[in-house]
Amino acid sequence: MIRFEQVGKKYPNGHIGLHELTFRVRKGEFVFVTGHSGAGKSTMLRLLLAMERPTSGKLLLAGQNLGQITRSQIPFLRRQIGVVFQNHQLLFDRSVFDNVALPLRILGLSQAEINQRVSLALERVSLKEKALQAPADLSTGQQQRVGIARAIVHQPALLLADEPTGNLDPRLAAEIMSVFEDINKLGTTVVIASHDLALIARMRHRMLTLQRGRIIGDGEA
Repeated sequence: MIRFEQVGKKYPNGHIGLHELTFRVRKGEFVFVTGHSGAGKSTMLRLLLAMERPTSGKLLLAGQNLGQITRSQIPFLRRQIGVVFQNHQLLFDRSVFDNVALPLRILGLSQAEINQRVSLALERVSLKEKALQAPADLSTGQQQRVGIARAIVHQPALLLADEPTGNLDPRLAAEIMSVFEDINKLGTTVVIASHDLALIARMRHRMLTLQRGRIIGDGEA
């Protein structure tokens, strides 16, 4: 699914975000990326989303070279990817259903297809009965679940999450991680950037550890 081959990222101000990263993520794998602030976790995710381009090496996503992707190809690339943020970035003037449906409306799907997919996505995060409620009426953990439902509603092959449990207490964090595991069991490749080492260790998935843009560890947590 993902191949980094000596990928480097150097910014115009001279800062080096990544140093010759080489690793692969198989289709259907569940991987944590961890490291201190500034280690390169967010840079890695931005490269996968084609928000930035590598300055050296080769980065492939599902066989597509992201260093050579054209601007017009980026929207099609991102249809393969779901993204979950630390701040769920919900629209509080819309219902839970409409928040989750937003990516499908952008894709121009029929209302019948939208209804079916949103219902399935909310069911997967155990929020089907909250569809007509406002996000403000939900708990913080439930709001994060809505963010996850929105990220998977278009059935992406890859799910990226950037510190998705950073604002949650340990119990809710574990709950949200179990949702990611359930999604992974359905075949979606999951890559989560997180600094919550205690939670990661309990889950026993592969963990890539970054330090100053370099991989210093790759193995089961």
